[in-house]
Amino acid sequence: MDALAILGGGKIGEALLSGLLRGERTPADVVVSEKHPERAAYLAETYGVKTLDPGAAVGAARTLVIAVKPQDIDALLAELQPVVRPEHLVVSVAAGVTTAHIEAALAAGVPVVRCMPNTPALVDQAMTAVSAGAHADDQHLAVAESLLAAVGRVVRVPESQLDAVTALSGSGPAYFFYLVEAMIDAGILLGLPRALAAELIVQTAIGSAIMLRDSGEHPVQLREAVTSPGGTTIAAIRELEVHGVRAALLAAIEAACVRSRELGASNG
Repeated sequence: MDALAILGGGKIGEALLSGLLRGERTPADVVVSEKHPERAAYLAETYGVKTLDPGAAVGAARTLVIAVKPQDIDALLAELQPVVRPEHLVVSVAAGVTTAHIEAALAAGVPVVRCMPNTPALVDQAMTAVSAGAHADDQHLAVAESLLAAVGRVVRVPESQLDAVTALSGSGPAYFFYLVEAMIDAGILLGLPRALAAELIVQTAIGSAIMLRDSGEHPVQLREAVTSPGGTTIAAIRELEVHGVRAALLAAIEAACVRSRELGASNG
């Protein structure tokens, strides 16, 4: 198994490291580059991996996972440029940074795969989309998929669709957290203790998500199964429609997609 370097030891980098080590990887297979010494020491102690500077990490690995924040990527790419070769595979999880931007900063012919995971990677339930750059083929995509599968599910999409993916699943957890927060507040308004309201809604969200995943039924069918004629649910649904909740969600996700395009343009 080819050695792997994770360049950036923040939350997503650590989530991927943790998931890989629970799978087929061992600490000897993985090195980490993290610029903050305290964070690097924590990762080395917790996971038993070597922590190296970027140049040394590249020398120790064939697959390089870029997991730094978008504002830090140009400085990292400048360090990588002299040492990364077409024999390497660069897998980027840096939000909004295009494959073309990364390719332009590295030696000609370096294969790059861009990935858009989301924060449930922290609990091995991520939804990740992967896209190939100009020099990446199906084999490179397969390597990236196997890496990201350690923390959830993976799909392939054209890079032109990644802004939409970012708006839908990349930002998606925030929409669900926002909805759950509002529902908990509603429970408090109706006289329930906060802890009880939270327990009721969180478990309802988990159960509903599993039904969506496992039943094979359309969300409309599942909703209609809960909606009795003249009952409580249809009264609530009517209020959601009166207040334009569906239209607001459409507009919000569209705004996120537009913003993703803007950020992508600013990052090349």
